[in-house]
Formats: sequence, structure tokens, C-alpha cells
Amino acid sequence: MYMYVCYLNNRAHRVEVSMLDLRNKWVLITGASRGIGRLSAVFMAKQGCNLILHSRKLEGTAGLLEEVKAMGVDAYSVAAELSDVDEVNRMLEAIDAKGTQVDVVLNNAGLQIGYRTDYLNTPIDDFPISFAINTIAPMQICYHFLPGMIKRGFGRIVNTTSGIALEAEQAGYSAAKAALNKVTIDLGYKLEGSDVVISLADPGWCQTDLGGPNAPNKPESTIPGIVVGAFINDGKSGREFAAQDFCGMTLEDAVRQAEAQKSPYQK
Repeated sequence: MYMYVCYLNNRAHRVEVSMLDLRNKWVLITGASRGIGRLSAVFMAKQGCNLILHSRKLEGTAGLLEEVKAMGVDAYSVAAELSDVDEVNRMLEAIDAKGTQVDVVLNNAGLQIGYRTDYLNTPIDDFPISFAINTIAPMQICYHFLPGMIKRGFGRIVNTTSGIALEAEQAGYSAAKAALNKVTIDLGYKLEGSDVVISLADPGWCQTDLGGPNAPNKPESTIPGIVVGAFINDGKSGREFAAQDFCGMTLEDAVRQAEAQKSPYQK
């Protein structure tokens, strides 16, 4: 719990806001080898979370694994090519075999297949690969862990989306992210009011391997907004948090601002 002061009719009022303590909770982070996924992993380790670090190959998170373990948390790495349903299943089975109770999922990994200047000749192959990584794999992970979260009465899932709009040049990527938004919001409606909360996070255009060097935002600007959905404690699902709106905030202030945001089911 923490307190903040708001003003109503020129009078100060102390308001109590709850923020989840995720210490010792297990967090699965996809795409943890670099960029925003790596930053998220370090941030969550600083909050005392135990981590499952995903990348395409185990060596991708080898250095990060040592770094977060040195911070005093438990962690291990898993590998899967997210475009391969069977590989994702094997990764999930490996996590189950270790007996890990996954409490939080940060579906960070994504793929922008290409920028098609000649957009009317967008290769049809852009769509299946984009949907495989940006929609199907994250939902495969959601569907795997949600039953356990619901049974235990606790869980947090944050699906990373994109604010790309009106760009036919990125049709495969934007369509796949729009589909992710749709299924996340629909699932959230079923979870609304429970302590299993699913949210969306939009990092904005960042200087990552995906965003390129001309993006206006540094990857560090996404913290804490990219993970704020893991810490909200008001039972509201389906909201989309724009990470850049939380840039420079403490986690506590970010949670306060996030919890003030309406859910898509509120009239």
C-alpha cells in the first residue's frame, strides 16, 4: 500500500492506492534476450521477481541470466522459435516439468516482417508469419497458463501491442497486433473483476532492432509503463497502457495513473 494526496474543492485528501508486491512470483518474459524484453527482465528482477527468460536460443539469454541471478532472484532460460507451434508447446511443457508456477506473463516478443513501400504488392507470406509470432504464440502462452491462474485466483498477463495505424506498408504486422488486441480484450471481459488481469502495453516507436535507429524513443523510456499492467491491483482487465505516458515515473505513480484508466467495458 502507499498514499498520495489529491485535491478536491481546494482541500487535500489522502488516498490509499494498492500496488502488487510481486516478490518471489515467477514471471515468464518472451523476447528477453535484448531490447525492451531485456530491460523488462532487469526491472522485474529489481522488484524481487523470479524469472523465466525466453529467447530463440538458450545462449541468447546466457549473460542476462547471470546478471539477474546476481541480483538475488531465481531464474532460468527457455528457448523456442515462436513461429513454430510445436516448439512453443515443448517450451511450455519444459516449464511445467520444472514445476514452476507461472504467476505473470510478459508477452514481449514480436516480429515486424518488413516495411513494404510498394504496399499494393505486399507479399501474402507477410501475414502467416506475422500472425504466428505476434498473435498465435502469445495466445498459445495465454491459454496454457490462464487455467492455472484462474484456479489459484491470481495472475497477470501483459501482451505487447503496437500503436501503428494507417500504414498499409506494415499490413501484416499491424493486422496481427490488431488481432492480439481483439482476443486480449475479449478474454479480459471474461476475467473482469477477478484477480486474474490481462492487459495490453504499447511501447511506442523505440530504437530497437524492430523499431530501427530512426525511432524517437529510447528503449529505456518504456520502463515502467511496459510492465505496469503486472502491478495493477484493481481487477480491471482489457486496458491498453501506452508506455510512453509513464516515462520517468516511479512504479508507484505509474500504477496510480494506470488504475485511473477506464477499462474498455466501462460505459
